Amino acid sequence: MPFGAVLAQVGGLGRFQVLQTALLAVPILLMASHNLLQNFTAAVPPHRCRVPAVPSATPAVPSATPAGHGATPAPPGATPNATSAAPRDTSRGSDTVLRSPGGTSGSPGGTLRSPSGVRSPGATHVTLDGTAGSPDGTSVQPDATWGSSNGTLGPTGATPGWSNVTLGSPDVTLGSCRRYVANVTGGPRATEPCRDGWDYDRSIYVSTIVTEWDLVCGYRQLRQMAQSIYMAGVLVGALVLGGLSDRFGRKAMLMWSYLQLGVMGTCTAFAPNYASYCVFRFAGGMALSGFGLSIACLVVEWIPTPYRAITVAITGFAYTLGQIILAGVAYAVPHWRWLQLSVSLPFFVFLFYSWWLAESARWLVLSGKADRAVKVLQRVAAFNNRKEEGEKITVEMLKSNMKEELAALKSSYTVSDLVRTPVIRHIFFCLSIVWFSISFSYYGLAMDLQNFGVSIYLIQVIFGAVDFPAKVVVTVSLSYIGRRLSLTVALFLAGLVVVANIFVPTELQTVRTALAVIGKGCLSASFNCVFLYTTELYPTPIRQTGLGFGSTMARVGGIVAPLVKMMDEYYPFLPPAVYGVAPVVAAVAAAFLPETLNTPLPDTIEEVENRTKRKPAADPKEKIALQPQDGPPLKEA
Repeated sequence: MPFGAVLAQVGGLGRFQVLQTALLAVPILLMASHNLLQNFTAAVPPHRCRVPAVPSATPAVPSATPAGHGATPAPPGATPNATSAAPRDTSRGSDTVLRSPGGTSGSPGGTLRSPSGVRSPGATHVTLDGTAGSPDGTSVQPDATWGSSNGTLGPTGATPGWSNVTLGSPDVTLGSCRRYVANVTGGPRATEPCRDGWDYDRSIYVSTIVTEWDLVCGYRQLRQMAQSIYMAGVLVGALVLGGLSDRFGRKAMLMWSYLQLGVMGTCTAFAPNYASYCVFRFAGGMALSGFGLSIACLVVEWIPTPYRAITVAITGFAYTLGQIILAGVAYAVPHWRWLQLSVSLPFFVFLFYSWWLAESARWLVLSGKADRAVKVLQRVAAFNNRKEEGEKITVEMLKSNMKEELAALKSSYTVSDLVRTPVIRHIFFCLSIVWFSISFSYYGLAMDLQNFGVSIYLIQVIFGAVDFPAKVVVTVSLSYIGRRLSLTVALFLAGLVVVANIFVPTELQTVRTALAVIGKGCLSASFNCVFLYTTELYPTPIRQTGLGFGSTMARVGGIVAPLVKMMDEYYPFLPPAVYGVAPVVAAVAAAFLPETLNTPLPDTIEEVENRTKRKPAADPKEKIALQPQDGPPLKEA
């Protein structure tokens, strides 16, 4: 009997399998939190240049001069000091009070207008559009409008999130990235960069890495770079920790990944500067990939074949639920350091109870540790009230039942087998395009929530909730319509709505948000399609190799997506256009793949090559499950 029969002997889908799967599904809830965390920890609030205080012309009024006046701001790799840091507003929703660098509400030469609109007599006021206003409140036509890093400053007195105030000293304006200098010649007013730091609206985002390290204007690209560095860690973790999992075991690498993510996530929360933040995030990305792969292996290798599809679907929905939970946690914890800590500390709890989990008995046998496999199986049998059946399992019986698996280990297959023969090579190139494009566009949408003009917390909930119906619909479509058509339609529709969003006016925020949600749902459905499709297209000897390379291409797409977002500084329409065109190109590539609905899984490379010459009759007795029978599921990580 095969290994599946051994699982049935110890209880099949018994209490142990249910409990272990539940314990493994809980960490998946936080997988989405780490993947999408920078939507909140790196949010960009409305901001404008800080105005330096100037000495007062009235001797009776003391003047406070900032410690860092006249000096250029420190680079984002350094922690800002107390004088250069923006004022902190510790309560969400309260009116933001802006103070001059000297620490007082306005400077002696220019006052901060009170909420009631009372002005100090004789003071010169400066409006938000950069023009000097007369004492009676009338303003002068502005010489120029200076935009923020993600848009224009807006009309006078209408900057989002700011009260209608005037502040600063005479002839100094507040803009998001530049300010006017004193006009001493009477000619056109010159401008200069923000040399004294920035003031931020903290009514929504109390503290983010952007406000703490001033990742705006000339440094704004470092925000996207941080996400790419994190995704690079996810890629390296898949390559390094995935191989170590095959060598040292699923449970050992799972526990190590829990520990690494808990430690690195905690270190990230206490990162003193931008450089250390990126290093810790990279290490955290490695750990996340490691525990994701280990969980997938343990779930698949302990669940009997008839229940594997539904079990993997449940773990997939756990990731979707995690996206919704992230929005609630981020809203409750608005400070980025506490938020980072909140999604990292639970991994120490996961590490604590992971000692109870059982190592994969299949891996133990294939690694030459059949005696340990017998003890593990007997423990599982006892937990499932099948102790007598478990005592019948011996080392000799396990080795006899797994002759085919042990013999397969002696065969040598490499990545070169993916391109050695023409049909496999054709499948390989088409699937590589599909994997890359899905992940590229997915993270392009999921990591750009601030541009939809609605609450970032609400859009995160909607983006997570849309995955539920999308995955249900595609599951039915895969079974009745087919793999190729389902994948092609999902990709084409995703690309179509993303491109269409470019032409929707920004005033129609409801339409723009609806199109983005549809696109994200189609991309999530495409993830399910391509994973199943990949396992059915590749033959058994290179199935894991092909699936692993597809996963690698997906992670490369996740790395490139934030980098493309940097182009919006020069061509605002380009990033969404690229995010939309990529799925359309992938849909064309998917259309050239062979259909696998109701087709037996190929066992050899020659069988795949011969399918192009003659189409085999469908086997009515064999239905392909919606998940692979010999490989781990891939998470959207």
